[in-house]
Amino acid sequence: MSETTDVPETPARPALPPTARTPLIAGNWKMNLDHLQAIALVQKLAWSLKDARHDYADTEVAVFPPFTDLRSVQTLLTADKLPLALGAQDLSPHESGAYTGDISGAMLQKLGVHYALVGHSERRHGHGESDETVGAKALAAHRAGLIPMICVGETAEDLAEHGAAAVPLAQLAAAVADLPADAEVVVAYEPVWAIGSGQAATPEQAEDVARAIREALRDLLGDERAAATRILYGGSVTSQNIAGFLAQGNVDGALVGGASLKADEFSKIVQFRKHVTAG
Repeated sequence: MSETTDVPETPARPALPPTARTPLIAGNWKMNLDHLQAIALVQKLAWSLKDARHDYADTEVAVFPPFTDLRSVQTLLTADKLPLALGAQDLSPHESGAYTGDISGAMLQKLGVHYALVGHSERRHGHGESDETVGAKALAAHRAGLIPMICVGETAEDLAEHGAAAVPLAQLAAAVADLPADAEVVVAYEPVWAIGSGQAATPEQAEDVARAIREALRDLLGDERAAATRILYGGSVTSQNIAGFLAQGNVDGALVGGASLKADEFSKIVQFRKHVTAG
């Protein structure tokens, strides 16, 4: 009589350890506002938030003005000690040289820039940026001491053909391929079909993709970095829907487009916990 050998079951992957992630609300101004308008907007935003610090005490707020506004905004933030981080909408993959029109990470870092957007869909589709280019820009940001905010997202066609997570995960893998495992990044999931359309994803859809992104980060950068990385949702974010997104376990903030150009509306988004309480 032959002996039978029990085949052990594959153990379930252990859950990530609980990690406190600071919520991040970032405003991408895109190609809007000259430097004088930028100063006015930041002043108005600071005034709107002045007496509400207790409503967003543990929330980080960042603004991403056009390149021509960065110095003016940085001077205002420093002079008035405003609690806003500064981000750039793009950067060159090169450190210096004969690259007319490019702006290097080192130049941005000297201006007090903290974050750099890479891989936004408007750069991928409007300027033909490949996954390889996005990865080079993420590495350039890291080398310059900036935190790359890596944008990923699927088009309506991608969604129909591959589902919600396939394209974002492929974009993410390419973007972090050359980064060291301890590199700090922020990931912004922005379904292309939702950007500027007024048709946001549902909180549940955002959470499903955010969860898949976090699981992918475990393989790409390790458990510790995956647990600590903030994942934002972007795409038609408003003060009316922000609370639903931030109530999800893997959504740690928002990358806000058009609504960030309205100081009162952006202020309400920053104070998202008011909506949670009210709801």
